[in-house]
Amino acid sequence: MNLVALLRERAALHPGRPALIDRHKGCDRSVGFAELLQRVERGAGRLKELGLKRGSTILVFQPVSIELYEILLAAFHGGLRVMLADPSAGRAFLSLCCQRLPPDAFFGPWKAHLLKLAVPGLRRIPRAICSTGWFPAASAWSPGHPASMEEVPDEEPALITFTSGSTGVPKAAVRSHGFLMAQHRALEKALDFSEAEVDLITLPVFVLANLASGLTSVLADTDLRSPGKADAAAIRAQCERHGVTRCAASPAFFEALLAGPDSLPQVSKVYTGGAPVFPDLLERLQAALPDAEVTAVFGSTEAEPMSHLGAHEYSADLVAQTAAGFGLCAGVPVPEVELRIIRDHWGQSLAKLTPEELDNITVAPGEPGEVIVTGDHVLSGYLGGVGDKETKIHVAGKVWHRTGDAAWLDESGRLWLLGRCAAKLPASSLARAGLPEGALDYPFAIESALRARHPGTRTAALGLKGRRVLVTTVADMEAEAAEFGIDEVIRVEAIPLDRRHNAKIDYPALLKLLGEA
Repeated sequence: MNLVALLRERAALHPGRPALIDRHKGCDRSVGFAELLQRVERGAGRLKELGLKRGSTILVFQPVSIELYEILLAAFHGGLRVMLADPSAGRAFLSLCCQRLPPDAFFGPWKAHLLKLAVPGLRRIPRAICSTGWFPAASAWSPGHPASMEEVPDEEPALITFTSGSTGVPKAAVRSHGFLMAQHRALEKALDFSEAEVDLITLPVFVLANLASGLTSVLADTDLRSPGKADAAAIRAQCERHGVTRCAASPAFFEALLAGPDSLPQVSKVYTGGAPVFPDLLERLQAALPDAEVTAVFGSTEAEPMSHLGAHEYSADLVAQTAAGFGLCAGVPVPEVELRIIRDHWGQSLAKLTPEELDNITVAPGEPGEVIVTGDHVLSGYLGGVGDKETKIHVAGKVWHRTGDAAWLDESGRLWLLGRCAAKLPASSLARAGLPEGALDYPFAIESALRARHPGTRTAALGLKGRRVLVTTVADMEAEAAEFGIDEVIRVEAIPLDRRHNAKIDYPALLKLLGEA
């Protein structure tokens, strides 16, 4: 089923309801569901006039805006595949992406087309489409004759995004039309969508689910490449103008709002994820919005969502467990996924197992291991199979995704995150009564414990030359660090964070910093 069919249903049900609202050159812009559908149909016609057809790939390098969703849905409408480029990606990364899957067309504003001067892979794309303004040798994005919608099977690729490529070869996550439909259903339930809600958007992929459910999406008036630098006053004013009732965003975005001079926008639902959500953030958000539902969501590119936990569920007992080194509680897995913890085999291929073999490596509640998931909205493979050997397990017709996260399940079925399997620390002889055996060999369990004891601070645990090292911005942490088997404490002025969410520790940058020090 073509995802655009859901937009058509919404346009018939409430044609005048705003579908998308953004801010462009200091002014608000809005497009209703019926008008958006008309633009999508005529946009699909324009793509067809330019020689693109079902199965063609279009590279989209467009800021989050009404135009982004217009081209995205127009491509889906015509059965085209959209390759989304991360605005923060470097030139070398863009070249690698174009090598992995040579696009048939390039879409973006004139500034994006300037990249062709520096990226040879972009110059080799046969068609160029300028979304705004004018650019030499590029076709203007203008309405075409309305095209009929392509009926596509569920397995037809629709959306392609790339992983960071830190290993040198970016993995291409291919979301089919069926995958996007399943993800919509999972998000609709996990994020408790209600008819006619107004959602402040900072996580662009959620817009597709909003459109399918009839929600109004207000695209946040901020640079989404740096959520930690959001202008709290501008966001509050935008929410008030458009009657925003809910928001899903990264922890860094909410930290920026909480640090602002004004109170938070008075929304009724808050969802945060995409990076670690610590209990002190949930507590501060709930205190700022006492009548709101505040929820932490755990997921990944390959499986969004996997689990969630309400702020009201993060009791003093759970915080105490986090502070003791049990890890960060991520709540109960959503019903749409099947989740297991297996013995940590990270770095070893488990490409194909029998059901009995999978049962044999599945650990009991209370034992740490590697998180694997399966379900309709769990990515079953990457483009060309690059990355499948390391991350996919085929079991009797099911494909399980290896998340790379270490965790354990408690007796209530809650998931406790311990860190990345690949970042496992040198083993420690330290044993703590009641603590899952081996939990403190994963860095995030230690980092979460110290965050719970020192709210608002960040630490980084890592292995260096066979030693367990803690990097911190806090003085005099040696005694506490020793409780977790840390051999050495290094103090720095700031711990580098990732560019995408401004919330995850950038370990390569940290190692470089330590090397320079």
